[in-house]
Amino acid sequence: MKKLVMYLVAAILLGSCANGQPYKERNEFAAVPQLKPNEQVATFGGGCFWALSEAMLELKGVNKVVSGYAGGNTKNPTYEEVCTRTTNHAEVVQIYYNPKQISYSTLAESFFFAHDPTTLNRQGPDVGTDYRSIAFYRTPQEKQTLLQVIAKINATKHYSGKVVTQVEPFKVFYPAEKYHQGYYRLHLADNSYLTSVSMPKIVKMRRVMKAQLKPEFQKL
Repeated sequence: MKKLVMYLVAAILLGSCANGQPYKERNEFAAVPQLKPNEQVATFGGGCFWALSEAMLELKGVNKVVSGYAGGNTKNPTYEEVCTRTTNHAEVVQIYYNPKQISYSTLAESFFFAHDPTTLNRQGPDVGTDYRSIAFYRTPQEKQTLLQVIAKINATKHYSGKVVTQVEPFKVFYPAEKYHQGYYRLHLADNSYLTSVSMPKIVKMRRVMKAQLKPEFQKL
């Protein structure tokens, strides 16, 4: 009980995702976009989806990013349910991109640099299976690409530890509530969690993948 109380207090201080949201708004879910001609989709989870969504959206060739849940066994989960860690879902982002402008391999590399893939079931102060590092593949080629990128990152010793990211076949994606979408850009000025936890991840990805960023983000 003491640990639970401490966790709840920490979540409030850091800017818990659902904190301050009216109940009705908390249960209005985003829509899953229809794929455009010549558009492809990728799904990754790397901690809180606020940071990962912004990081992936800044890449050239990425048209849209939707925050949501995947990897679990509960249909249409709410954020509150995912936070209980009884659904087995992870917070993820679904990326809609133009493969003529950015490859799946580049997306995968960016994903691994936009969070710490070496910490099991946690990202900084966010602890739990819902914050686990996980990458979903839709084809055997994507699986091979993910394994190759992981081997490359391990070989370069970019991180002091080994990558522990789960690589799993894609099954289903459930979009998160509307208020989670684009949250980083909407609340950066008034949320200390974003400046202290989310921003460093995005800055790190920008630094490593600078050549792959949209022009407006290359200057940041």
